Amino acid sequence: MATALAFVLVGTMFAFLVLMTSIFRCERRKEMVYVRLARRAAREEKGITGLETAIILIAFVVVATVFAFVVLTTGIFSSERGKETVYAGLAKARGTLEMRGGVIATSAVPPTVDSIILNLATTAGGDAIPLDPAATTSRTVFAYRDATTIERDLAYTVFWTVGDGDNLLEPGELAEVTVVPPAASSLGPNTRFTLEIQSPVGAVIDITRDLPGSITTVMQLH
Repeated sequence: MATALAFVLVGTMFAFLVLMTSIFRCERRKEMVYVRLARRAAREEKGITGLETAIILIAFVVVATVFAFVVLTTGIFSSERGKETVYAGLAKARGTLEMRGGVIATSAVPPTVDSIILNLATTAGGDAIPLDPAATTSRTVFAYRDATTIERDLAYTVFWTVGDGDNLLEPGELAEVTVVPPAASSLGPNTRFTLEIQSPVGAVIDITRDLPGSITTVMQLH
């Protein structure tokens, strides 16, 4: 914006100097008219021509400065919008979780599946992500779906394999999350299900797994 204003100011000063020069020349020509009456018509005609040229030149300068101001303002606005988009993308990328290791399903009394266990960490260079099951705002949500059931907010517990005592999953930390499937789910042999992890800022993670044909106490899911 400051550059555009500088362009406008310089253009205006230039136009003013051109106008003053033209007026000075006209005055000089008028003096010569009085001295040389024989060439009065020619001198007056040339003076008028010089003034008209100055007016046209000033018009061009004003139009050019206005155009430069519009172009620079548009460029600054586009640059700011571009920076906002980049920062939003970086914030989303840095607020994303990633899974470490496999997905484990447990069954105390087969063939009923009691829990689904997975390990989570932040992405490389990522920001801290809240992982507090008791939070009511700015919380990470685990959703569930299978062929017959959809649950948008599952109950879960967190065991901090590596942590500093708070409820934020920070770079270098590792959290073991145990999710309890909904009571109405159809989890059983050969069942496919999807867990959806929704952090407050980062991208949504979909984890789809299939249960084996035979349910055992502990199962590594693929």
